[in-house]
Amino acid sequence: MKQKGILLESGTGELEVLEFVVDNKHYAINVIKTKEIFEVKDIIKIPNSSKAVAGVSLVRGETMSLIDMRYVLENKEMDRDKKNMVLSCEFNNMKVGFLIDKVLGIHRIGWNDIKEPDSVVGDSLVIGNIVLEDKVLMLLDFEKIVLDLTSSKGSYEGKIEKVKHSKERGKVKLILADDSRMIREMLKGTLTAGGYTDLTFFDNGEEAYRHLLQLAEEKGEGFKENVDILITDIEMPKMDGHTLTRKIKEHNILKDLPVLIFSSLITDDLHHKGKSVGADEQISKPNIDSLIEIVDKYTLNK
Repeated sequence: MKQKGILLESGTGELEVLEFVVDNKHYAINVIKTKEIFEVKDIIKIPNSSKAVAGVSLVRGETMSLIDMRYVLENKEMDRDKKNMVLSCEFNNMKVGFLIDKVLGIHRIGWNDIKEPDSVVGDSLVIGNIVLEDKVLMLLDFEKIVLDLTSSKGSYEGKIEKVKHSKERGKVKLILADDSRMIREMLKGTLTAGGYTDLTFFDNGEEAYRHLLQLAEEKGEGFKENVDILITDIEMPKMDGHTLTRKIKEHNILKDLPVLIFSSLITDDLHHKGKSVGADEQISKPNIDSLIEIVDKYTLNK
């Protein structure tokens, strides 16, 4: 079935998650990442590929790579001889299918209802836990799943190597909000390579907003002495990037702060959501090489 007409208004602090099951455990994905749900039987195995890659299948005349979520999560392979349910997703300008057992439904929740995993979990695929009555849905980091299986991380590193360094950027102050430690490291690597040294990172939008509010309360219009631009992800626990952007643009002092949304969810279909909350720029995460150019535009070339 196709998912249509269920996108929420941007910046409301709410999202809709799709609940699905893999090996009798309950998981969730942000609905806006899910393009379609369908069954597939004929899966062609790719030689010498990771066991986590089930293979490819022909979907309306086009091949789609399929990731075996049972193997990713439980180190067990799904039965390719039976029909499998597929979540077709699009993020980072990439379309990919995830094999799951079944879909149970859609839930509307607040971003602040997503609880961050305990620090003892470490570098897990779970980016948040959602409590629904008598069960817990684990919100998964699908971006990390794909990055772990592809050379995408290597392509990031290749782009970092091409960045030209400028000492002038050392005077620019950036605040960044992203819940992924891996993406924070990539951002730090790219910006540092370009000469940006004054970087303040936050794990979620709520912490970033509190910091900005404190600056506004203490310094008024002078808050700009401490920050030149904000770079934020969209999908984060506690407060998402769209809500963070809207709150900043509605604030009588913070409204002039340039906000750059850097997310895997910047697609042609979803670009309007960032625009509606007042984002100054939006970049899809694969395009990290254009990040410095845009930051320069709002800090050095203003």
